[in-house]
Amino acid sequence: MKLTAQQQAILDGKSGETLAKVMETMVRYGEIFGAEEMVEVTGNYNHLVTSFGLKALKPVYELLDKLIAEGDISKQKFSVDPRPMDKNVPSNLIQNFVFNTFMYTRQEEYEKQLQKLGLMNEDAFTCTCYMDEVGNTPKKGEVLSWAESSAVVYANSVLGARCNRNSGIIDLMGSIVGYVPKFGFLTDEGRKAKWIVEIKTTKKPEAQLLGSAIGMKVMEDVPYIIGLDKWLDGELNDAAKTYLKDFGAATASNGAVGLYHVENITPEAVEEGRSLILEDAKTYVIDDAELQRVYDSYPVIWKNKEAKPKLCFMGCPHMSLEQLKTWTDKVEEALKAAGNSKVVIPTVFTASPGVIKAFKETPYAKRLADTGIILSYICPLMYMNNPMSEKMPVITSSNKLRTYTSARYYTDDEILMQITKGGK
Repeated sequence: MKLTAQQQAILDGKSGETLAKVMETMVRYGEIFGAEEMVEVTGNYNHLVTSFGLKALKPVYELLDKLIAEGDISKQKFSVDPRPMDKNVPSNLIQNFVFNTFMYTRQEEYEKQLQKLGLMNEDAFTCTCYMDEVGNTPKKGEVLSWAESSAVVYANSVLGARCNRNSGIIDLMGSIVGYVPKFGFLTDEGRKAKWIVEIKTTKKPEAQLLGSAIGMKVMEDVPYIIGLDKWLDGELNDAAKTYLKDFGAATASNGAVGLYHVENITPEAVEEGRSLILEDAKTYVIDDAELQRVYDSYPVIWKNKEAKPKLCFMGCPHMSLEQLKTWTDKVEEALKAAGNSKVVIPTVFTASPGVIKAFKETPYAKRLADTGIILSYICPLMYMNNPMSEKMPVITSSNKLRTYTSARYYTDDEILMQITKGGK
């Protein structure tokens, strides 16, 4: 790899042995993917995927202590994925015992390390760091060192920033040394589409279901999506951004998509159009039947497939302010139609601390609380990683949560019916 004089000096130890090891890690990482040079991280903020003080991550804590002692902290302030626990989320004594004894035993200690390394603020724990209420929104063309898959695909696709699907700790190292290897989505060629996806549904496709279908088909390749713009009102407004947040998370978790283009909607597709499509691109047509086929293919891994749901999680990735308001209206209307005053299944809506604060300043907050729904900043996935939680019949409309845990997927409409009326 060809390094600049400044990069070589860091690698040679001129800025200390610890930073030299960080640079060596990034160089080796780049060489694996054929990178020929390093480029500067230009985003104003970083975002880290590792947000949980898991007992098993002892080597990570030792590494961070060493970085802090040497003064090798992040060159950018950063946000981080959601906290793994919230006392307001329903859990029994056995679940709490596992959480506090075997799992997230070092959470408080780890958060103190994050603060020393450059955490934006105590509320900067969310997988949707790019929302206005959080304040970590990259600009088009900025080079990032992120790892959270749903945030990476959003930054690349909806914002037009440039970031590879990095791993945890690599994201921090890129920010500490100030450089990342140039390959993949950091190159013009790496942002070209290898798939044309034609949307031919008779109604607006469910965001999480459509993302799942595309992710499982194209895997890590870049899709160029035609026909979705008409269902998004032809512009990248708040509603479209919310839709693409959930859609992108599903493409990234059900496949390994790190970038997609939506014709007439996402910034690069608006500017460059179909010139983004490679000549030998494959085509995937999605109609109502194809979405139904994908839905029907999801396995139900509950021990008792007919079990009554004991918990519902909404917000993986975290819900937007618009979603919280919209869902408040929907839940109220459905409860009234069902003749119920509160949800019949314990239900948790998750959002970033910043979004929750903004929501609580609106009249919607009391209305949502009156329905019995719990509002939390938790990471549903981290909650479900508890072996005792895994045994619970949990439902969700998040395809990411479905993919990584035992939670069972239902569409938004099906979830609404279950939590307000019951049944399937």
